[in-house]
Amino acid sequence: MAAYEKRRAAAAPVPAGGSGLPEPGRAAAGGGGPAEGSAAEFLMRAGVTAMVREALLKVLEARPAEPVSFLAEYFERLVLAEAAAEPPGPPQRLARALWYVCLAHHSHRTAFDSNAGAAYEVLGCGGRRRAAGVDGRLYSELLRRICQRGAAPAEAAAELLRRVRCRDHEAVPFDVFRYGVLTCCVLLEFAAKADALFAVLGAGDSADSRLCQAVLRALEDALGTGHGPRPGRYLEAGSRLGPDRLALAMDQALQERKLGSSMSREEFLRKATALFIAKVKPVE
Repeated sequence: MAAYEKRRAAAAPVPAGGSGLPEPGRAAAGGGGPAEGSAAEFLMRAGVTAMVREALLKVLEARPAEPVSFLAEYFERLVLAEAAAEPPGPPQRLARALWYVCLAHHSHRTAFDSNAGAAYEVLGCGGRRRAAGVDGRLYSELLRRICQRGAAPAEAAAELLRRVRCRDHEAVPFDVFRYGVLTCCVLLEFAAKADALFAVLGAGDSADSRLCQAVLRALEDALGTGHGPRPGRYLEAGSRLGPDRLALAMDQALQERKLGSSMSREEFLRKATALFIAKVKPVE
């Protein structure tokens, strides 16, 4: 490779002073050359500087595990959006809005709110309907797609959507939009935490029902004592279920002299997520 570069450099002609080639920062002879001003001015005129700055801000907001892949997907979506001669249709807008709301974890509140606002603008046709809000049909479809990204039971996702969805003809304001998106994201994490709890109770896809019922009771108690704004406060239940509390509940369950049956992973997740859904305030 090094030898190739040397041969390439040796073969390249060196322009003479009167060759007519434009020098950096100077216009070409006759005023017909494309080079005008400095490199920084060119990047500014082309919009590259603002584009890169916005991309870097998105990286800092989302803090993805693979920043290079994140940037590649970000610029790819920009190219696809600019290539469309007409405003993108509902499927493209939904895909882009879903990408925005999944950029940052909901615990990163500033980044999540910023991305939710970007998704709201995308579904509202670039802000032309900002005063009225996002179409209720698109809002409900976005929530459905969010729920499909996790392992939450289908029954729990369907019940949650019934609580936070709006009518198709309604214009959804941003506060309702953000509440629905955030609640769906929290449901997915809650289901993941419940699945991790089940893994502690037994091996495989079944566990002693006495242990499962004890953990579900402890989970219900923790959900009822959470503090803070909805729906993020429901995740506090995970922190309240410390090893000592879980161990005590499981020990008390095992001391019962009843014959213990088994509970499947699906049943446990269904009951655990039902506890979460019961705490979600319906959209009025």
